Amino acid sequence: MIALNLKINPQKEVDSSVEIVERKGLGHPDTICDLVVDQLSIRLSQIYKKEFGVIPHFNIDKALLSAGTAENRFGGGKIIKPMLFVIGDRATEKLGRKKINLKKIIELEIYQFLKEKYRFLNKKNFIIQNEIKPASSSLADIFARGGKILPANDTSALVGYAPMTKLETIVFNLERFINSPSFKKQFPETGEDVKIMGYREGEKIHLVLAIAFVDRFVKNEDDYFEKKDKFFWQLKSFCKKILPKKSVSR
Repeated sequence: MIALNLKINPQKEVDSSVEIVERKGLGHPDTICDLVVDQLSIRLSQIYKKEFGVIPHFNIDKALLSAGTAENRFGGGKIIKPMLFVIGDRATEKLGRKKINLKKIIELEIYQFLKEKYRFLNKKNFIIQNEIKPASSSLADIFARGGKILPANDTSALVGYAPMTKLETIVFNLERFINSPSFKKQFPETGEDVKIMGYREGEKIHLVLAIAFVDRFVKNEDDYFEKKDKFFWQLKSFCKKILPKKSVSR
């Protein structure tokens, strides 16, 4: 765990004297689930357009990442039991006489996405359990009716706001910096599983960072604390850049 204490000018746009912000980074299980199903939805829509000419009914937004088991060891441990990624809901596999291999597509797209975004997730330690079933006939019928206006097949409510507060901006940019290619190249021992908790009380900001270490890059206990101290100062320097002329203390 790493703690950073910052001081900023009070925000006129924030009435509350207390603000709490949390960000789950690229490698957090919740984030992995969200990013995978989001990317899969985009790719499946593109494949549907190419193969069927239209985007038929599908709902692929249910995912669960079950933890595996690992044996940690300085210099590199081993995976005892891989993670299990369960994905479910419904999707169209056949339209008219045309049919796609939905199971194969989903598996290929997920592993391709992992390859692009994560350094250490692959078929050996990330097992996919595909529980996607055929699309509901009543919902699929909506998409087959045609017409100028496509009826809604679901209801939803969305809430958004802007701009981000200073604390939200700090937490957001700090996590993206930690998981940036340049930071990982300089500090390969830092994992993608990062969580940042930001707490503002008046003009004072406290940041708590939970950053997973990759044991293959850590020789021993002394090496761990040495590496931790090195990238702490890099994070402190980054905070100074995004908060010019403000004090940043450990």
